[in-house]
Amino acid sequence: MSTQIIRSHVAHDPASAWIKKMEILNESRLHRLIVGLDIEWKPNFNSSAVAAQNPVATIQLCVGNYCLIYQILHSPKIPRRLRNFLQNDDYRFLGVGIKSDVKKLWDDYGLDVLNTVDLREWAAVELEKKDLRTAGLKDLVKEIVGKEIVKPKSVTMSDWDQRRLSPKQICYACLDAYLSFEVGRILSAWY
Repeated sequence: MSTQIIRSHVAHDPASAWIKKMEILNESRLHRLIVGLDIEWKPNFNSSAVAAQNPVATIQLCVGNYCLIYQILHSPKIPRRLRNFLQNDDYRFLGVGIKSDVKKLWDDYGLDVLNTVDLREWAAVELEKKDLRTAGLKDLVKEIVGKEIVKPKSVTMSDWDQRRLSPKQICYACLDAYLSFEVGRILSAWY
């Protein structure tokens, strides 16, 4: 990808400032606001089938070059403004496997996200390529954006429960949400 600055905001305190900024920046838009969404949690390496998964540690949201990494696990409460943002029917939340992410947010925190679009389904229909229904974000980015991305297992499978995320975790989290936004933006522009 060309060199771009993606502004990130990492927070476990209320994320109201980021949300307010997105609402102000996008209040005059003619089209529905699209938001890249992803979540991370500490992997459970217990091989037992009954082992419980750890709760969501971060929610990543991205609009354009503005990304929020909200450390929900370390937040004393979920801000009303975040709940309202995620439930706003004027916003379209995009991601790969987003239905399972949204279900996990509901199961772990009772947090509801309206108006979601799975990028795999959307790309498969719009590009008339059935195999994209099972693609990961890496493959969608290659197909739609035309760029190769690296997603190291050492970061994807790292400890997302930490209060202080590493620079690599922050970069990875921003990139996932940003690329979900970017794939959706390109699909919207094409169709």
